[in-house]
Amino acid sequence: MNPIIREDVDRIIRDGGKLFDSFRGSTVAVTGPYGMLASYLVFTLIRLNETDPDFRVRILALGRNEEKLKARFGPYAEAPYFRFLKTDLNGPNDIEGPVDYIIHAASFASPDAYSRDPVGVILPNTAGTLHLLELARKKKSRSLLFFSSGEIYGAVRSPLISETEGGFLDPAAVRSCYGESKRLGETLCAAYAHEYGVPAKIVRPSHTYGPTMDPEHDTRVFASFVSDALNGRDIAMTSDGTATRCFIYIADATLAYFKVLIDGVPGEAYNVTNPDGVLTIYELALLIAGLVPGKKLNVTRKAPPEGYMDRGKTAYTRLDTAKLEALGFRCRVSAKEGFARTLESFRI
Repeated sequence: MNPIIREDVDRIIRDGGKLFDSFRGSTVAVTGPYGMLASYLVFTLIRLNETDPDFRVRILALGRNEEKLKARFGPYAEAPYFRFLKTDLNGPNDIEGPVDYIIHAASFASPDAYSRDPVGVILPNTAGTLHLLELARKKKSRSLLFFSSGEIYGAVRSPLISETEGGFLDPAAVRSCYGESKRLGETLCAAYAHEYGVPAKIVRPSHTYGPTMDPEHDTRVFASFVSDALNGRDIAMTSDGTATRCFIYIADATLAYFKVLIDGVPGEAYNVTNPDGVLTIYELALLIAGLVPGKKLNVTRKAPPEGYMDRGKTAYTRLDTAKLEALGFRCRVSAKEGFARTLESFRI
């Protein structure tokens, strides 16, 4: 386990305290287990087992690529409490034995996929969510967590966006494949909670960054900036840099996800961001450029890559975190510290 990830996970467990007692002796199914967000949840569950042999949380990793799983988790993927299940999420899931918790984080969140494979973007958020809700209903799971997105807000011009607000998304625009399918996934969770009593909860993460990023292949702007910094290149923007985004370090986000999974209200959604992590793209570029030791990087502009799809009117500003904070959650890591830890993790 990367030392930065280990430090983060130990802090997550320490700050979560008795929250993690809920997982003792349980079975947790995770989709997209080797992805950027879900892998931190899996690392946390692994650490609980490794530090307390009597914890006995069983991890079911649902995915399609066992090699990626082994690359992400190394020898932990061979542990007796860890099981890989090759799964097509877009069809029914037949899992033997109990499934106490379900974490559905499998999704294509990279903008290049929106033009290259929009149907592949839509299906895990819709058909995949439906089948996992049915699994939770059949298994009488204690909780299900659906990973949605701040993109569901569409063209909201409120300076502070709460979970009850929503704006225009053009359903006929290919770029809407992500936001619209996340919206339907949320509606499915709310419907199953209402009609069948399935304890499905929803998180809407803002831009999340950390050591499990793939800066060489992730085309999102913050990942590209991290890639530039790691390679000693000037930070290259593909816009005028005035757009505002909400950022949160993955360790903070992970604890928030666990809080919602255990303490959240079924059928309801929670914004997950750092209220102090709101930056323009230009401010972000300057911040990351200043974190490269011994080298002064400049901030430049370049043309967008071929196939780039502008977010246009779907950009949102600040997300209201009052609902999440009511569960007792607070962010601890600033953007400067978080990006410094991210860069350090790739240098180790």
